[in-house]
Amino acid sequence: MNFHIVYITASSREEAEKISRVLLEERLIACANILDPVASLFWWKGEIRKDAEALLIAKTKESLVDQLIERVKALHSYECPCIVSFPLVKGNPDFLKWISEETL
Repeated sequence: MNFHIVYITASSREEAEKISRVLLEERLIACANILDPVASLFWWKGEIRKDAEALLIAKTKESLVDQLIERVKALHSYECPCIVSFPLVKGNPDFLKWISEETL
């Protein structure tokens, strides 16, 4: 079984927590970490912007990533939310087993 870390930015801690709770309740993730505040600088609609955001880092199975992305897009306030997934190459076998047991 393959596992992924999913990196998601949100407009606020509250939005990150709301998204995390839904993903947890629907068993799309086993765990989420929220870092707040995060300073973000980025191009948007032809100009460089700077905003404070919250960073949500979620752990899940590879098989759930596409469903997770669609669910976050439906819940998110941004027109084009950052949702990117990275494969976990190695990890504590007990932790990876726990992810597997806590997700669909």
